[in-house]
Amino acid sequence: MSPRAKAKAAELNVNMACVTPTGAEGRIIERDVIAAYEAGARMTPLAAKIVSETGVAAPAAGSGLAGTVRAADLGAPCAAAPCAAAPQQPAKPAGAAKDVLEVGADFEVRKLSNIRKVIAKSMYASLQNSAQLTHHLSADARRIQSLRKQAKKLLEEGKIDANITLNDFVCMAVIKALKKFPAVNTHFLGDSIKYFNKVHLGLAVDTERGLMVPAIKDADDLSICGLSKRLKDAADACKKGSVNPDLLSPEAATFTVSNLGNYGVEIFTPIINVPQSAILGVCTILPRPKDIGGGVVAFVPHIGLSLTYDHRSIDGGEATRFLKQVATELENLEVVF
Repeated sequence: MSPRAKAKAAELNVNMACVTPTGAEGRIIERDVIAAYEAGARMTPLAAKIVSETGVAAPAAGSGLAGTVRAADLGAPCAAAPCAAAPQQPAKPAGAAKDVLEVGADFEVRKLSNIRKVIAKSMYASLQNSAQLTHHLSADARRIQSLRKQAKKLLEEGKIDANITLNDFVCMAVIKALKKFPAVNTHFLGDSIKYFNKVHLGLAVDTERGLMVPAIKDADDLSICGLSKRLKDAADACKKGSVNPDLLSPEAATFTVSNLGNYGVEIFTPIINVPQSAILGVCTILPRPKDIGGGVVAFVPHIGLSLTYDHRSIDGGEATRFLKQVATELENLEVVF
């Protein structure tokens, strides 16, 4: 492949399995890439990134619109018709486990899936290239528990059409806090910091294919019902494999929330989705002693919060004040259903 062809293929996200070479001695040249692109031999940006970083071969046609290869198609047989120009691969023996590399008496070695490779590379790069540390704090959860009960009743009465969860209220509190601490709603770019006027909230979603973090664009413009719907739609799209790949880019979000509270996790250290400056881990709700006034100490439900931040971008004092502001917003949250 000529250098110009290689650059053009990267620019257009062309599926190279469909490119017919016309250059000397079977060389792929720029016009071959353009011809394949115009014929519909395309990949989504996420699929192209996986192919570039892992070297995995893309199928001749994918399950996307007009045969576009999606990330979910990589490493799996495709039901769509192959390109006429694509060479046919010999069929594997029936029952062959293509991901098994070695089998022993008491073990089995399997190669990483394509998306797992991307996640592993991203997480390793995050820890290697940023100065991360985590602060832990808990907030009185009685207010959001009360709001959750109100929302559930309104849904049953048909007055709202969104099943608002505790995590939705947490995300709303985070958005309010980010608007008051613009230094946290940033990207660290090495020798500069990118400040955002809008909150594009990332939500960590656990799927069968691996962890995905879609961005909710302009989340600060949404009501609690609107935010709840957008968060649910994004999570469902990730699980179904229909999410817009552009929303999965780390640059798409300005701040990320990762909630492990449903699993009973009491404390954890989330990893920043660089170039974002910080990420909030949300933990389970546990009863903790609290002075409720009049010399009375009672056990009150508290939700755990774990803020990991890049110390190159944010000072410890600023991070602490932001985390405290999230707790304050949770304890005094006001929403309009």
